[in-house]
Amino acid sequence: MKKYYFLIVSTLLLILSFIAFSDNLITDIGQESNSDPKFVIHGLFMFAWFGTFVMQSYFAALRNFQAHIKWGKIGFLISIGVFVSTLYVFLSVFKGWDAMEPFVRANRFFWLSFATFILLAYLNRKNKLVHKRFIFWAIILPIEPIIGRVSDVFMIDNWELFYALVWHTFFTSFFIYDWLTLKKIHPISWIAMAWFYLVWIISIFL
Repeated sequence: MKKYYFLIVSTLLLILSFIAFSDNLITDIGQESNSDPKFVIHGLFMFAWFGTFVMQSYFAALRNFQAHIKWGKIGFLISIGVFVSTLYVFLSVFKGWDAMEPFVRANRFFWLSFATFILLAYLNRKNKLVHKRFIFWAIILPIEPIIGRVSDVFMIDNWELFYALVWHTFFTSFFIYDWLTLKKIHPISWIAMAWFYLVWIISIFL
């Protein structure tokens, strides 16, 4: 489990992404967003990012670190495209804090932490314990659009509970991974969890 944890998580996230955006890819390819460059570019960057995460995790599991580093460099460049394209979508679609739903507000914060954690992961790339934890939390915090679209696909009425279950399943799995590998919960995991709850408090009540 420890050896293949990141490969399992990355593959699951890629599968969830395909389910979430199956209408854009398969069932409703004629929809308006498929002809909007900002959404198309953003979508391409996102799928490339999750695909790169799978490849990195695969080579890390095989202990082919040279290939892992190569894909990591590619992933870092793609992550810049992910962040810039997401920022552009936010600025184009949502006009002002009061016009945003709480989950949109939260996403803005989580994409800032995405950029911060990816940068920290890159700067700490020679420290694998720190590096992999920054990567995990950078990716897992801003997955609301995926969770939301999956809940729509499966017509889940209580989407708030679904959101909480999906996020906390990932969180719990990583805390277990921390414990199995370190015999403790790494400080980065505690800080990321605290950030998650703080963001939701700000987004809902302010």
